[in-house]
Amino acid sequence: MEKNSNLWKIVFVASFIGLTVDGMDIQMLSLVMPSLIDEFVLDTKAAGWISTFSLLGMALGGILGGWLSDRFGRVKMMTYMMILFSVGTALLAFVQTYEQFIIVRFISAIGMGAEYSLATMLMAEYVKVKNRATIMGVLGSSYSLGYLVAVLLAGAILPEFGWRPLFLLSIFPVVVAIYIRVKVPEPTGWRLAKKQDKTSKVKKSNEWLALFRDRKVFTIFLFWILTSSLLQFGYYGVGTWLPTYIVKELGFNFKEMTGYLIGTYTASIFGKALAGWVANVIGRRWVFVIAGLSTAVMLPVIYFYQSPGNIIVLMTVLGFVYGAPYGVNATYLSESFPTHIRGTAVGAAYNTGRIGAAIAPILIGIIATSQSIGFGLAVLGISYAFMGLIPALFIKEKMYDTFENDTKGEMLEKEGEVGEEEVLGQC
Repeated sequence: MEKNSNLWKIVFVASFIGLTVDGMDIQMLSLVMPSLIDEFVLDTKAAGWISTFSLLGMALGGILGGWLSDRFGRVKMMTYMMILFSVGTALLAFVQTYEQFIIVRFISAIGMGAEYSLATMLMAEYVKVKNRATIMGVLGSSYSLGYLVAVLLAGAILPEFGWRPLFLLSIFPVVVAIYIRVKVPEPTGWRLAKKQDKTSKVKKSNEWLALFRDRKVFTIFLFWILTSSLLQFGYYGVGTWLPTYIVKELGFNFKEMTGYLIGTYTASIFGKALAGWVANVIGRRWVFVIAGLSTAVMLPVIYFYQSPGNIIVLMTVLGFVYGAPYGVNATYLSESFPTHIRGTAVGAAYNTGRIGAAIAPILIGIIATSQSIGFGLAVLGISYAFMGLIPALFIKEKMYDTFENDTKGEMLEKEGEVGEEEVLGQC
């Protein structure tokens, strides 16, 4: 078996690739939507249902995947969900009707939603606290890299070959999933927790019951649902409407819009990576708070003060700060719950928050009909402000160490209590 010092690198590379493709897929759907509308002859309402079913699938996958990972293993479920997402997304290239697209998209989105929660949680459980925030921040930047790659690929492929080849590219993570399954054992903390369940004379309670019965943990769980809802309300609201705002209200053409998005997403990559590094210095909570409040300021600033001379600077600053909470979100969230229910709690808290992601695009659309898209984006600043304030007041950081049982687990392996055979049996 490979040493843990090398295993975390394998987990990081595999997770980074998987989440980059996730980000590509999310952005790709927005970029190919006009083509889908033309090919399947859809009105805006029908087109909206594609995004709605995608979000519903992601929410279901995140909740289900987290719970199953507590039962059967992080690596095992991440492998299965990555394959489901990759194969399902590639199959979109072959659908012939709108109804087929909706069904296949919903199924593949289950794998995509689970993959984010599982990949970030697995990474957090493989890295010691000293470097965790920095590494997780770099991992968080994978989504923005995926957005950037999607824009570049769409520009090169969509005009010449249409939308179908873009979805075929998502098949690549299948290779990564198989490699993970072969090379990576379950985290020692998880294996030790399962070992304790087997040897304990006390009957193990259901993960959901354990979550609801612990008042302290359940309270933090509720605060994280609210925080995740506000975070995704703002993040996906900006992501959905920013391209349209650039074209329709700022007056730029498609090529110029692509250039602005590339600049924004590039800044977001650096913002997320830097957020992780800074979190090791000032703490996860304060990076989350500062990034949230900074975004709350930037959104109305762009609406009220943008001009042809400063818009590129304002968009770059926005890209840097609005994604920064995601640079520490996975670390902060994972460290809020104990190992035996971490998958259930993290998956449910984050993915229940997708309600915010579903509501924001609709709400901005409603605001835009009476005001403007820019005003709707400015209103999202309120969401980011509360998203920053809730953790500052109610959610402590490092409540549980995701690496908590590793030293003890390694000792038990040497003594034969958690032996090689059992480790391989979980893989």
